[in-house]
Amino acid sequence: MKTVIIIPARYASSRYPGKPLAELTLPDGSRKSLIRMSWEAAKGVAGVDAVYVATDDDRIKQAAEAFGADVIMTSEACENGTARCADALANAGIEADLIVNLQGDAPLTPAWFVEDLIAAMKADPEAQVATPVLQCDPLTYGHFVEDRKAGRVGGTTAVFNAKGHALYFSKEVLPYIDADKVPDENIPVYHHVGVYAYRPDALAAYTSWPVSELETLEGLEQLRFLVNDTKVRCVIVEGRGRVFWELNNPEDVPRIESVLKDL
Repeated sequence: MKTVIIIPARYASSRYPGKPLAELTLPDGSRKSLIRMSWEAAKGVAGVDAVYVATDDDRIKQAAEAFGADVIMTSEACENGTARCADALANAGIEADLIVNLQGDAPLTPAWFVEDLIAAMKADPEAQVATPVLQCDPLTYGHFVEDRKAGRVGGTTAVFNAKGHALYFSKEVLPYIDADKVPDENIPVYHHVGVYAYRPDALAAYTSWPVSELETLEGLEQLRFLVNDTKVRCVIVEGRGRVFWELNNPEDVPRIESVLKDL
């Protein structure tokens, strides 16, 4: 099964303009851009035939090509990463059995998260879309709660049924847990990892549907699949002692840099 990874990257982020080119300090004191770290994470995934950066911005294109990435230019009209992946696929004439969207704001994404996602799609030919979820450790849950108390939008949580099919995704912390009842371990909150795997037909169908009200309110592209009755399989992945967090706000830079020191 031919599998490609596309990293959608746009400069005009509403919460963090220029985010793909933001630089993080590594443990040795050197600095790397977010888009480069995301590309290197993608290149470390086994069983992938090609990795592309998809953007509509010449600054990101030049930076990505400078460190060796293959870049596909896409339309400025792409409203989110899923639409940009679909546009990149069409513009470059790429034929693939599975398209993985590894969003360019998650440099801490371990290779096995993506490998587990690909394996789940291979094992279930009927699955049209899949995405990883990670049970929150106390530190990550604390980040979620801290962000909401401060009025910041942080990561995304996922709620799914017994078959692993998504019921809902939200930027609120779901399910709600009374502060006095939060367990010390096995917290029943799942952090949605910003990676998707699509069959080509599902990706093509996505661009034919109008933007849904829930998608607009939450700012979450995957809700368009749920509104249009397309099952999204949540694949539980293991942190293996690693802390996962995306770079959503400038405040996330020191969080991620602190994790990098422990890798």
